[in-house]
Amino acid sequence: MIYDLTPTISPALKVWPGDTPPEREVLLDMAAGANLTLSTLRTTVHVGAHADAPSHYGHGAPTIDRRPLDLYLGPCQVLKIPARRGVMLHADDLRGAAIAAPRVLFATGTFPDPHLFNEDFAALSPGLVDFLHEQGVRLVGVDTPSLDLFHSKDLPAHHACLRHDMAVLEGLLLAQVPEGIYELIALPLPIAGADGSPVRAILRDLPRPD
Repeated sequence: MIYDLTPTISPALKVWPGDTPPEREVLLDMAAGANLTLSTLRTTVHVGAHADAPSHYGHGAPTIDRRPLDLYLGPCQVLKIPARRGVMLHADDLRGAAIAAPRVLFATGTFPDPHLFNEDFAALSPGLVDFLHEQGVRLVGVDTPSLDLFHSKDLPAHHACLRHDMAVLEGLLLAQVPEGIYELIALPLPIAGADGSPVRAILRDLPRPD
């Protein structure tokens, strides 16, 4: 079983207000008589399902092309955490759920439609990030546009990830994914000097032991 966590990239996909929305320019088109179809894509590197590089929130921190790929590949746990709009989640909100993988994705349900940008999505507290680090977590992902609240300027959850060298995935589609342990594949592109990259994020069932 494969779960695709990636919104389709099109002009209808909403990006962070003020960022560059997706735009595809068709340079050659077989439908118009050209010998092939050729197009150019212009958009933010934080479009749809994407990986933040530490350089996105830390001066002098590693860019996305310098991140180890093994961060974005391997066993992963999906946790569904009922969240209120516009609040930060804390370790207590896990309600005793055991952390059972080095990568954890939080389904909050507070950003339900990637074609409609709502500013009141939930976020992670820095204390929750610290707790995940203590449990051996190396990557955290969310079904919202940011680990932090929309109006946050100091980005405490991002900076907690920076302290722990924890990888960040945002903009994931998790509503249809049951809780459980999977294999995550969400590899960023090696864009030189970039602060992030789109990913094709998927989960697949782990192989059953013989």
